[in-house]
This record gives sequence, C-alpha cells and structure tokens, in this order.
Amino acid sequence: MSSQSLDTLLTWIKTESPTDDVGGVNRMMDLVVAEMADAPVTVERISGQQHGLGDALILRAGPQTDEKPILVMSHLDTVHPIGTIAHDLPLRIDGDRLYGPGIYDMKGGAHFAVQAFKEVARKASAARPIVFLVTPDEEIGSPMTRPIIEDLGRRSAYALVTEPARDNGLIVTARKGVGRFDVHVEGRPAHAGSRHKDGRNAVHEAARQVLAIEAMTDYSRGITTTVGMISGGTAVNVIPQHCRFPVDIRVETVADGEALTAALLGLKAHNPDIKVTVTGDMNRPPYERTDGVEKLFQHARKLAAEIGFELISAPRVGGGSDGNFTAAIGTPTLDGLGIDGDGAHTLQEYGLISSIAPRRELMKRLLETLR
Repeated sequence: MSSQSLDTLLTWIKTESPTDDVGGVNRMMDLVVAEMADAPVTVERISGQQHGLGDALILRAGPQTDEKPILVMSHLDTVHPIGTIAHDLPLRIDGDRLYGPGIYDMKGGAHFAVQAFKEVARKASAARPIVFLVTPDEEIGSPMTRPIIEDLGRRSAYALVTEPARDNGLIVTARKGVGRFDVHVEGRPAHAGSRHKDGRNAVHEAARQVLAIEAMTDYSRGITTTVGMISGGTAVNVIPQHCRFPVDIRVETVADGEALTAALLGLKAHNPDIKVTVTGDMNRPPYERTDGVEKLFQHARKLAAEIGFELISAPRVGGGSDGNFTAAIGTPTLDGLGIDGDGAHTLQEYGLISSIAPRRELMKRLLETLR
C-alpha cells in the first residue's frame, strides 16, 4: 500500500460519518467525488435531504455497451458517534493493525474499491460497464437506498459488496435475512396501593410476550429472535399502562421469514383487557448461495490464488448487508470483499493493513475479468 493511498485512507477515517450526521456523511461523499475528478467517470449525486440523510453517489465507468454492468456497493455511514476518534477510539497504527472508527466496517473496503474502480476506469480495462453505488444509510437498514439498490441490481450481471471480510479474511456468500418489529402493549393504569385490582399491567403482559417471542428461536433451522430493549411504566407505584419493545429476527430462508412475520404480527394478549399491537416486517431478505453465487465465488477464488492468497467462504453470516437485496432478486452477489480485521461497531475496531493490497488487486481483477 503506497504512502499516498494510506494518507488518503487516514483522511477518510478522520472524517467521522455516523449515519445521523448528514454533514459528516456528505463530507465523505465529497472525498469520493474529488477522487473521480481526473478519471473518465460520470458522477450522479442523489440528495438524501428529504430523508434526513446524507447523499448517495452513482459512479459509472467502463465500456459504453448494452451489456449488463458489474455493480459495486459500498456504504460510507458508520455507527460511532462524532468525537469517538478524539477520545474512545483514536486513530493509531499498531504493527499491522490500523485502529479507528469505521476502518473495518467499512471505510477500508470502500477506499480500496474506489481506488480499484478508478484504476480500471483510467486503463479502460473493464470487462463490461461498471456501476459503483456509494450509500449513506446501510447501518440503519438502507431505508433511502434500498429501491436504488434493487433497481440497479435487477439491471446488473453481478454485485460486489465491500463489507468487511469475516474471521481471518473469509468471504461472504450467504447471509441470514433480518426482520425488525415493534411491539406496543397497552393496559390500564391504576394506583399500585389503593386501586391495584383495577389495573392491567402492561409490563407483566409484555414479559409474557417476550418469553413467547424468545421461544421462537430454533438454532437447528438458523432462526433467532431477540428482544434486546424494553421500556414501560411511569412510576414505581403506578400499574403501567404502556410497555414497548423492539424485536430482531434472523432467518435463513424466505419461508421462515414469512412464517415468523405472521407469528409476530398475530401476537395476542393473554388478558382480554390488554391490547397488543405489532408493526414491522423483514427489512433484509435472506441471501442464499445459489448456483450463480457459487460460480462467481469460484471465479474470485481462482483470481485470489493467482494473486497469492486463498479465498475461503464463511458459513452463512448472521448479519445483513445491502448484498441481501441484490442476492434476493437473483443477481449473483459476492460480499465480504472488504479488508480483514475485527471489532466492527466496537471501541476496538481495527483493520489489517496487510490485507488491503491483495484485496484491492482482487477487486481490480474482478472488474477486469467478469464476463
């Protein structure tokens, strides 16, 4: 990795860009646009203002033909709040480890993908047209860009996603689908001393619902249900009228996603005087390893061997990404093409500098050889 390229990456990391900081995300988009200034690349900038989000970019390069393009996807929003780099996770290099907020998920991968894309554009060496989508909202489920992702995915021959590699550099060829739901339990308030029997305890009912939801977990089928937060009540001596909690579900198949969605939306209160309302849906469909994905992986694996490293596929990953959307509509998708490292979303997040150059070369070769 050249010192100039490393300096640019350090600038990216210093530019903190949590999803909800529109200015930070747009400064990152500005950096990408600046990178394209001297390359034969067309830049389309899509405002995120009406969504309260940063902008998205669509970069286009390669031969001007009617062939379906290669779609590359990276996100530049992160999860660490502004100020993290100044206090809790300072930018530093420790041997092969580069620490900083968002380096692993996923500025490292986005950065080298931009560099590879730019090089291929300059050399006019792309095997087919290339579309590079840079998004501002992946960390919150891509509410603004999902329609764009699916539209571009339907028109593309392949999708390459620069989410970070898994343990020891494993690539991703399948992910679970993700569902998010909100449960509202409404009971009847009453004084906990003088009117206890008149109350209908929303927290008590919610606790019973949580037990039922958690019991839907089935590890043998790759199904998990999680209630990680709960809020309810107003005072210790008041029978609570309201209780609310979100639910996270992960599934391996579309059928299981549909079944769990129906089960959650159909939850009923045990007490007829209490109302249970559930909203939500699957926000990322499962990403399954189809024959098209397998063929794409084997092509990438061969290229990696030529470069000098072994590309191994991880077991099905529990976390979702924008690759779920393209895979679900049938576009052969490779994910986890970003850098190796660890600690995503934590205060120990780091990327391995040694993984950047070979991964960058793999991205370049994919853009040059995918027919």
